[in-house]
Amino acid sequence: MKRREFIAASGAALVTIGAGRAGAAVPPVLPDYNMPEEFLPREVRIKNDFAPYEIHVDPAQFALYWTLPDQKAIRYTVGIGRRGLYESGEFYVGAKKEWPSWTPTPGMIEREPEVYEKYADGLPGGLNNPLGSRGLYLFQPGKGDTFLRVHGTNDPRTIAQRVSNGCARLINDQMIDLYDRVPMNSRVVLYPADL
Repeated sequence: MKRREFIAASGAALVTIGAGRAGAAVPPVLPDYNMPEEFLPREVRIKNDFAPYEIHVDPAQFALYWTLPDQKAIRYTVGIGRRGLYESGEFYVGAKKEWPSWTPTPGMIEREPEVYEKYADGLPGGLNNPLGSRGLYLFQPGKGDTFLRVHGTNDPRTIAQRVSNGCARLINDQMIDLYDRVPMNSRVVLYPADL
């Protein structure tokens, strides 16, 4: 399936973003990220009749789609992995974590020791953690955890950019909204990035 076959331009109703579930470990108030209107989640029509309740990431458009019934989806704007680090493929949500802790992978430390070595023992969850408010952990059959994530961020400058070490990122409040919609074992498809 080609990316261009997936998306049909239609946009419309903005999605209401919640602050998380009652009792969740959420800061009293998430910052207002002042995102441009074109970066706000919205319901769109899609061309193909994909199964509902799947994640599809189109890196060329910096778009993550949460599919719905009747050829509809919620479109979120995301930041994606840098060239050479973004990994396409088919995955499933093998774990979900609220305010997850983070430890850089050995590959991250090797590539940029001056940035990541100080975090080799990990960083507890919170607003300043690179995984942000929520994390969806991407697994593959026979391989387990791929160390790829769909996660939050508190840095609006990273949205619609190729900035991460392979993951897709959403602003924290939008990530909370997506997280609450996505059940365990949901299918996730990361489409190839253009060179």
